[in-house]
Amino acid sequence: MSLYAQLFLSFVQIGLFSIGGGYAAMPLIQSQVVELHHWLDVGEFTDLITIAEMTPGPIAVNAATFVGTRIAGTPGAIVATFGCILPSCIIVSTLAYLYYKYKGLTIIQGILGSLRPAVVAMIASAGLTILLLVLWGEEGFHTNLADFNVIGLCIFAAAFFLLRKWKLNPILVMVLAGAVNLAVRMFVQ
Repeated sequence: MSLYAQLFLSFVQIGLFSIGGGYAAMPLIQSQVVELHHWLDVGEFTDLITIAEMTPGPIAVNAATFVGTRIAGTPGAIVATFGCILPSCIIVSTLAYLYYKYKGLTIIQGILGSLRPAVVAMIASAGLTILLLVLWGEEGFHTNLADFNVIGLCIFAAAFFLLRKWKLNPILVMVLAGAVNLAVRMFVQ
């Protein structure tokens, strides 16, 4: 199978099964890009998610464009991005038609309500994966406290507090976290 076909099919799967938006797509992207095809390693994947969150647009589409460009240049970016958005275009068009036609049915409301817990679990899984990477590195959780990133934990806690307590703009919090990390690293090393 050609590289373009692999990119297209991988991102079609991501686009098809990432119910709940970009954060829910992160475990699927990681599975396809890092674990199955080995196009990126875990560190590069974390960088990809960071960049995809900071740039305008959906995370999955930004990730598709980045991975496509990295693997096969501009044509790869086009193929991966098209693969990522194609299922959404088809599904949203079909669902919009059906929703407007049958929105009064209680079964429709029940189906939508039952999807919410799965979406929360997917988002939590992606967040936990990234948090473990920040705190312990690519090896993941282990009991050797010498490898534990205390600075990363402090930045995480401060960012979480700023976002939850004062509802600051997430972009501002990311810039502040980056600046604090840079300043601390400059003085510590």
